[in-house]
Amino acid sequence: MMTPAKSALRDELAALLKAELDAATRSHLASVAAATHEEAKPENDKDTRALEQSYVARGQAMRVRDLELAVSEVAGMPIRAFRERDPIALSALVFADEGGVELKMFIAPHGGGHVVAGVQVVTPKSPLGRALVGKCSGEACEVVVNRRREIEIVRVE
Repeated sequence: MMTPAKSALRDELAALLKAELDAATRSHLASVAAATHEEAKPENDKDTRALEQSYVARGQAMRVRDLELAVSEVAGMPIRAFRERDPIALSALVFADEGGVELKMFIAPHGGGHVVAGVQVVTPKSPLGRALVGKCSGEACEVVVNRRREIEIVRVE
């Protein structure tokens, strides 16, 4: 299977994050409505329904803000070409080998864990991303999260 262009990977990731943002925004608006609804008024000094709803609304507002930033940064991420000895950085498409299994990873500022067009999105903040960033084609890295993983970088585009 041919790997799509990096700009297509970026655009698909931005669309996924935008869909998450839209859902989070709807949830936030619903929780604000629930917190301010007439039925949320406390019936006595022990009734904390409105307060609890306001905590939920605040948490969802923070999630919306984080997703807005993620969509903006991913959509605006410049795509650069990597030469053979260039170190891995944002927008790199990394082809690697882990025990005979081919890995394809796209380094992006947000969206880690998503898979776009068969390519795993990895952020520099993740353990795998921290291990990869700065490495070059032909190098190996080790990642330890629950188990030890040794990954050999085959190619960086």
